[in-house]
Amino acid sequence: MPAPISPLPCDCLATSPPAWNESGGLWVWGSTAHAQRVLNRVAPGPQQGGGDARHFPASAHSELRALVDLAGPSAQAELLATPALPSGQPDPWAVRPLAVWLNRLETPWYADALKTLTFDLQPIVALSTGAVTGYEALVRAPHRGQRLSASELLRAAESHGHLRAFDALARREAIRQATPQLTQDQQLFINFAPGVVYNPDVCLQTTFAACREAGADFGRLVFEVTESEQFPDLDMLRRILTRYRTEGARVALDDLGAGHTSLTYLAALRPDIVKLDRDLSANLHGNDPRVDLVAALIRYAHELEIEVVAEGIETVDVLKLVTALGADYAQGYVLGRPAPEPLPLRAEAAVLWAST
Repeated sequence: MPAPISPLPCDCLATSPPAWNESGGLWVWGSTAHAQRVLNRVAPGPQQGGGDARHFPASAHSELRALVDLAGPSAQAELLATPALPSGQPDPWAVRPLAVWLNRLETPWYADALKTLTFDLQPIVALSTGAVTGYEALVRAPHRGQRLSASELLRAAESHGHLRAFDALARREAIRQATPQLTQDQQLFINFAPGVVYNPDVCLQTTFAACREAGADFGRLVFEVTESEQFPDLDMLRRILTRYRTEGARVALDDLGAGHTSLTYLAALRPDIVKLDRDLSANLHGNDPRVDLVAALIRYAHELEIEVVAEGIETVDVLKLVTALGADYAQGYVLGRPAPEPLPLRAEAAVLWAST
């Protein structure tokens, strides 16, 4: 009888991105006639025996960048690429958009960044009292005297084929680094991308282990769904949120009102907290036609017993307005900018609650 096959470890445990031998370069072709015309303009003529594909050495950054820029945002996904195998032929199992491979070439710092992840903390304030009730952990990494943003790190992780592992690592590090900095009555908001979770019972185990190792109170953790335009199907997302709640944590849904975070998701999932899309509050004023929409969204969320965070609040006037419209919490520069340590409420906003 053959020995049982040992299960492979989940790829969310990968500590470094998959290796790629760049010496073979890239094969590039267009999946549409338009994309192929763009390719022919930059690299005319058949390569190695004809065909539509063109071969570029990995060092040809300028030519590859010219291709992507010439295609433009609408057609970038139609330019495909794959590394060359040792035989020199294209690898059919590694086909991805050229823009992804180019970003991988342009982010050689990514593997080192994984070893130095840090977090900025941005306050979330209760509008009824002015108390800082929680902080959102925003991932960063130092690089050449600057700090890489979450969006830069996520793009690099995707291009290196490491998105699932990066998302899991960022969750674990946020818990380990940020939880000890908060007071016992403050919550920690931790971002996660639901599209990288293929089985919550497997993919979330390392997150729960990090909570236990850090001695974190699960009831003070809020796992916030990000990248909502890439939601998995509704049943899978429900399973993910249920798994977090089973451990005692709360869950939040981001960007309500942006289009992809629909009212259907809100009613079906019943998260504990929902964040309004920041475009709804940017420069909001009393005569703004968005006011009725914001009020309706807040009212609907409250009918479902969901608390509401107004994001992107940058002025005292907007802060007063979202408070009057019934939001429970607010987050934005007027309350506090992201910082490496938890900062108190900014003075210009604190005066609103000074007399209460």
